[in-house]
Amino acid sequence: MKKKDIIIRDIISLRGPSIWTYPPAIEAWIDIGEFEDYPSNKLPGFVDRLKAWLPSLVEHRCNYGEHGGFLRRLDEGTWLGHVLEHVALELMTLGGLPDGFGRTRETTTRGVYKLAISNWQDDITRLALDKGIELILAAVEDKPFDMADTIDTLRRRVDRKYLGPSTAAIVNAAEARGIPHIRLLDDGNLVQLGYGAAMRRIWTAETDQTSAIAETISRDKDLTKELISSVGVPVPEGREVDNADDAWDAAEDIGVPVVVKPTDGNHGRGVFIDLTTKEEVAKAYAIAVEEGSGVLVERSIQGIEHRLLVVGGKLVAANRSDLITVIGDGKSTVQQLIDSQVNIDPRRGTTELHPLSIIRIDTAARIELERQGLNADSVPAKDREVLIQRNANHAFDCTDEVHPDTAQVAALAARVVGLDIAGIDLVCQDISKPLGPQGGAIVEVNAGPSLLMHIKPGIGKPRPVGQAIVNNLFGDGPSGRVPLVGVTGTHGRNAVAKLVAHLIYLSGQHAGLACKDGIYLGRRHVQKTCAANWEGGRRLLLNRSVQAAVIENGAPVILGEGLAYDRCSVGIVTNIAPDDEDLSRWDVQPTGGEYYTTPRSIYRTQVDVVLPTGHAVLNAEDELVADFAELCDGEVIFFAVDPANPTLATHLAAGKRGVTVVDKRVVLRAGNDEVRLSRLVDAPYIGKAKQAKNIANVLAAIAAGWAMGLSKEVLTTGMKTFGLELTDPAALIPQLAKKSQPAKKPATARK
Repeated sequence: MKKKDIIIRDIISLRGPSIWTYPPAIEAWIDIGEFEDYPSNKLPGFVDRLKAWLPSLVEHRCNYGEHGGFLRRLDEGTWLGHVLEHVALELMTLGGLPDGFGRTRETTTRGVYKLAISNWQDDITRLALDKGIELILAAVEDKPFDMADTIDTLRRRVDRKYLGPSTAAIVNAAEARGIPHIRLLDDGNLVQLGYGAAMRRIWTAETDQTSAIAETISRDKDLTKELISSVGVPVPEGREVDNADDAWDAAEDIGVPVVVKPTDGNHGRGVFIDLTTKEEVAKAYAIAVEEGSGVLVERSIQGIEHRLLVVGGKLVAANRSDLITVIGDGKSTVQQLIDSQVNIDPRRGTTELHPLSIIRIDTAARIELERQGLNADSVPAKDREVLIQRNANHAFDCTDEVHPDTAQVAALAARVVGLDIAGIDLVCQDISKPLGPQGGAIVEVNAGPSLLMHIKPGIGKPRPVGQAIVNNLFGDGPSGRVPLVGVTGTHGRNAVAKLVAHLIYLSGQHAGLACKDGIYLGRRHVQKTCAANWEGGRRLLLNRSVQAAVIENGAPVILGEGLAYDRCSVGIVTNIAPDDEDLSRWDVQPTGGEYYTTPRSIYRTQVDVVLPTGHAVLNAEDELVADFAELCDGEVIFFAVDPANPTLATHLAAGKRGVTVVDKRVVLRAGNDEVRLSRLVDAPYIGKAKQAKNIANVLAAIAAGWAMGLSKEVLTTGMKTFGLELTDPAALIPQLAKKSQPAKKPATARK
């Protein structure tokens, strides 16, 4: 068989909702060339080799909607563009990413397909596509393929580029509450939750409520002890030392065994426990001094180390550590016993996805072995128990066992240091009893604690720590959203967007507008180049001063970038005029059902993202636009210049809302009720010409303002002043000094 190839002709990064799906996706244009004549069932041995390399493809249901559905498609015959979709998705899943979305659709060019898949991170998705093509071609040509190396490469990329488990847990909890997120670094854990003035920010398990002073205090172990002990929190006796001899002097004063650790270390680095001799203390000092700016010597508390997670002054999770031991067989070395008895546990690994870490013989372990007369190469006698580590991973959930008094002490320690999220390390014999009587003590208070041990404990049930952090940030009610209006359509969207922003400005809110003319913050024109794109919209959502946002989006934005927001309060579609736009680059066809991109599939995106509590503002006089009403999750408000428009009339007859013109006035209607606003002639934007397109634009904007609950006074004044220079909007509307009442809204039926 002649060698064939699969070529990626173009890749479009859709960073927000698009014609394909709500989350970010990559749209790849795949040219399978001669493979168009060879579906999977006509490639000898291909399906069997693919199943052998990726047996987990059995989980892909494909369009059959059943377990093994995709494998059935392979056996029956499907094209390699479709196969690449499933292979790339499965490679990303095996690399450690969540399950994703995938679709493959043909284009009008034979052999060329549009392939859309979830894009958790650009570098990872593109690597998965490249490796997927390599795997498919190897399966076609019956050549070797190193699957293990491919998965390892993807896992390493995921570890470097994707959100860490702590950050992901918080982001997932926010999404479960409908709170949007924006990743602020391509390969970091700085994330914004919410939009504009409603936003909060996190960095792993630290938030914008985490004080820099509190974090600095927590890093200074000696200062932390001084502060928390002053309010009665039990801490171990100890002091900072200057050198190895001073460390031994302190140990003698305190009484062995002692702990030696850095004054400002973290993650347990350079911490040595239960030291009893001068030599052990000296060795520990030499290592601890390299890990921090000073060294502490403390009394060693007898018991087991625990990690308690405190969020917002409440205990939300607790784990305990455990001894790591091996049992001799009379043949194997200590290192071999560790590898065969401990590190073989599948829960142990080198990535953050593993709840338990690989056990290595570090300096602390060597000291422990020396106490037992052993080293890494020693061969313990049969059945001899050898202690490797006294306090290994905090991987055993004990949340339900924590005594209430101990939980209160931990919360007090976090509050005194000033941390909204704190990892409290304490040592005691029995966590179910108060600390004092058993001689237990808090040994550290940590800022930005790892959440993995609570999300994925080695033993015990996971705890909803991400949810606790999100609830602490946002409380019970707020969704992290500001009023957001998205405007699309072929014509008029710029004028509509500017008038909506003008109405918001008149209402007294600080409005942000991203449109063809640039970016406006209130009345300030801060960017004069086109901002009717993803980047312009995103700039508004990152701005903490923006109390309401208006974002203009054309078809090229939806097709080539995706929307800047996940959902909106109000989605406006002005009109659809396919013949007036050149969208040939995206192979847009007038018709074609689900297999081709059509004007309907483009513009419906704006309606698809309307929140269930939101509104779609639709042109009743445009048949294509009016049909979007059935797609809206929220309420629909129609607008029409002609009050007798059949679509509008039917809508109003059902008790729903619409905006139209009666007796040359703009009228708000809800069923049989109406509120009359300004005359058309009083609106400078409409002018004496009274062009239908300008009137329609005003109606669309007024409908959006009505949907947002703006008052009749604001709507009327907005019509009369749009396009004029305003210096003091409050002077035009005396009612702004009071609490304005929304324009009349009778009870309405919801779809």
